[in-house]
Amino acid sequence: MKYGREEVQAGIFDTLVADAAARGLLDKISDAEFEASLARILDGLPADRDVWVFAYGSLLWNPTFDFVEQRVAVLEGWHRSFCMWTPVGRGTPERPGLTLGLDRGGACIGVAFRIAAEVRERELTLLWRREMLVHAYEARWVELRCGRETLPAITMTMDPTSKLYAAGLEPEAIARTLATAAGELGSARDYLENTVSHLRELGFADRGLRVLLARVRALATDDA
Repeated sequence: MKYGREEVQAGIFDTLVADAAARGLLDKISDAEFEASLARILDGLPADRDVWVFAYGSLLWNPTFDFVEQRVAVLEGWHRSFCMWTPVGRGTPERPGLTLGLDRGGACIGVAFRIAAEVRERELTLLWRREMLVHAYEARWVELRCGRETLPAITMTMDPTSKLYAAGLEPEAIARTLATAAGELGSARDYLENTVSHLRELGFADRGLRVLLARVRALATDDA
């Protein structure tokens, strides 16, 4: 299923998470935790301040929030990794998929999106309804490098205490998962393909992801 801004507004992720939580597959956050998480990110920020959001996975090619500017940016101290299990969306309870998170160490090239101050609460609420409904990501402020400029930005890093944290998986296990998992939002392979394709369009090639994609394609051919 392809989704965009309208689908997120209509509650596609709310429904997916609620159904999965009812089956014990996900730990859904409470309404109070949701509101507190967003309030904490915006705490102390002047009302006229635009905010930047750092994208490194599906937000690269399907942000779903309104923005007024985008820049290629580098985040030091974190790397892009298929470190989050997903039993819904891009997988099933019987065959969970994997999606990207930021894990400690290294560096990550992505895109910084600027959200205008006058709509930041509305747009961040929409982003939270997509990314922050379960105990998996931690929203935090980070410092991005854009050329010679440094930008403060919001991003989602993986919570290492989450039961969805896929720590220490071997590359072959990751490849086999991505080659076979699919769910209501599409296949895990498409998620990887779209990420690699968009990074290429930006002029960057994540060598690790390219090697992974080659292996995923080979496994798909072997199984055909």
